Amino acid sequence: MPAAPPGGEEIHGPIWSEPGSLLERVPVAVLGIDEHDRVCYWGPGARDLFGYEPGAVLTRPGAVLFADASRGTSASCSRLAEQGRTQGYWRGRLTARHRDGTAFDCGFRSFSVTGSGGPSVVMVLSSRSDELDRVKTNLAFLDALFETCPIGLVMIDQDLRYIHLNQALADMDGLPIEAHLGRRMDEIMIMSDGGEYERMLRAVAQGGAPVVGTLVGVRPRGHPDRDQVRSVSFFPLSRAVGTRSGVGGLMIDVTDRERAILEATASRRRLALLDGASTRIGTTLDVNLTAQELVDASMPDFCDGSVVEIVEWMDETEDFDPARPLFTRRIASGTTLPAPATELVSGVERVRYPPGSVIHDMLRTGRAISAVVDEEFLARTVVTESRTRIMGESGVACILVAPLIARGTVQGIAMFGRSAARPPFSEEDVSLAGELASRAAICLDNARLYSRVQDIALTLQRALLPTTLAVTPYVDVAHRYVPGSRITEVGGDWYDMINLPDGRVVLVVGDVMGHGVSAAAAMGHLRITTKALARHDSEPADLLGELDVCAQEAGIELATCLYLVYDPRTGRARLASAGHPPPLVLRPDGTVQTVDEVLGVPLGVGGCPFRTTEIELPENATLALYTDGLIEVRGRDIETGLDALRAELGAGGQSLEEMADRILAGLLPEPPTDDTVLILARVHREAR
Repeated sequence: MPAAPPGGEEIHGPIWSEPGSLLERVPVAVLGIDEHDRVCYWGPGARDLFGYEPGAVLTRPGAVLFADASRGTSASCSRLAEQGRTQGYWRGRLTARHRDGTAFDCGFRSFSVTGSGGPSVVMVLSSRSDELDRVKTNLAFLDALFETCPIGLVMIDQDLRYIHLNQALADMDGLPIEAHLGRRMDEIMIMSDGGEYERMLRAVAQGGAPVVGTLVGVRPRGHPDRDQVRSVSFFPLSRAVGTRSGVGGLMIDVTDRERAILEATASRRRLALLDGASTRIGTTLDVNLTAQELVDASMPDFCDGSVVEIVEWMDETEDFDPARPLFTRRIASGTTLPAPATELVSGVERVRYPPGSVIHDMLRTGRAISAVVDEEFLARTVVTESRTRIMGESGVACILVAPLIARGTVQGIAMFGRSAARPPFSEEDVSLAGELASRAAICLDNARLYSRVQDIALTLQRALLPTTLAVTPYVDVAHRYVPGSRITEVGGDWYDMINLPDGRVVLVVGDVMGHGVSAAAAMGHLRITTKALARHDSEPADLLGELDVCAQEAGIELATCLYLVYDPRTGRARLASAGHPPPLVLRPDGTVQTVDEVLGVPLGVGGCPFRTTEIELPENATLALYTDGLIEVRGRDIETGLDALRAELGAGGQSLEEMADRILAGLLPEPPTDDTVLILARVHREAR
């Protein structure tokens, strides 16, 4: 500690400290006493406390600083110096004297300091006792306040992270103090106010006006099932240099007093759950995925576990008979509870509910109901002893069952469960579950109807498409049909191979625009008609003309078709096209020819004649007939796709079956976006 600088320049006060620090509130004087009890060091704080300038006190006996000084000595000074030398550290209170003669009570700390090779010096720290008492009182008050105050107290930094709080607030939040420290406010609170509470805190942290007695609705994560109303007051915290600003706050739980706000908060939360469910449920037309979306949307805000089951009616017109067991098929499940709750919700696929079960009660009224999981519930509803044991050990304390009713028919049931750590389902929860199930039921029924239509269309399509093609010694064939993605898997692509009586062979491929049952039906109509017309040995152009008339009469607005007749006696093929992609010919020398002389308009348009083109096919030439799904892909030009097909076909060197697989693997995206037909036909001439 240096002595005062010469000249008595003005410097920082007592011990210089940052604004807002404890040392700024309690001035501390620093001085040194040598082995002869004379003042040898004099700090600026000592000047302020005792009134002496450095030149007036340095080298003088330390006794001048004490009230009991007499003839240059002071028992107080001697005691302070001696204790500092012998004990190494001493503290106590003594009566000091200011230069003006005023005596005042002062707290002292003394300790010995030894320099390198020099005599030891007793360093003395001193402060007025009334200043120390004031700070001690304040600190004691703050300690007692944080320990015993029933009001929640908190200090939050400018990032809204907890830096200090009392036990009362920790109890309100349902989490220990240690779980708060360093975490953000939104990690402790579940809010449903669109961020208004956080914006209010940030405004205060940035130096805004204090907030006094504002009522807010919150849900602590430590009590996720318990909404609270709190009266909160926040004020900006003063900051020391180099530290960050923050917010101090007081919180009082006024839930019982402000029940209306609590109910409004719960209503907003229910609406938020319904709103979120509306956007999350029904994103696909898959029954199982839709059911799982309902399960996921209900957890964890509404329940701890959920299952969706489809009722296995004999038929849709069957009336519910409460005297008969009810069979369901579980298609979705989930839980946030540990084992064995996971096994409880996912351990079965087909469920049997005996007469008199809670499920029967729900179906009898057609409304959602809740029940406590007790011995009576288990005896009425759970059939097997093993399932009874698992449910008893799962932690599920109450069940809420809601019917999935759509278009007047009970499609299934949705079950929601809560553990004993949460309150039982209230009447508002029952209403919410009913609304949630009602919305989900429509989505499930839409998915069910779509699946049914898809099944019908698939059945129709599979019945109309050939499983095997005609056999002839003059044409070797590899054929592929690849359905599109889930939404478009039933389309109007078709193909056939027909043997004519004189050894000629017909190859035909077509594509009805659209998907679904109507496209499959139109495809079947055209395929059957083409097969019948081919027996009359019409020219390809004439046959397409007849097919065009049939398409118009059947209301088929747009379809493409390529019709080709190969004569093995001459090695020539006659073909006509109704707006279909051109066929390709792989010649034995490896060159690929595009037969683009045939154009024509699609079937169903009418009013435009078709034209027959003749080409010569050498022995072992390979024809490629296909639909546009093979060459037309989103983000890729048709000509680019056609070039890619020519390149794949020209690679050759494999059997027809291997070539077909390689072409599809090289050109189709994964998953395919449209139906695709590919026919590879290797021709042979009749021996003479």
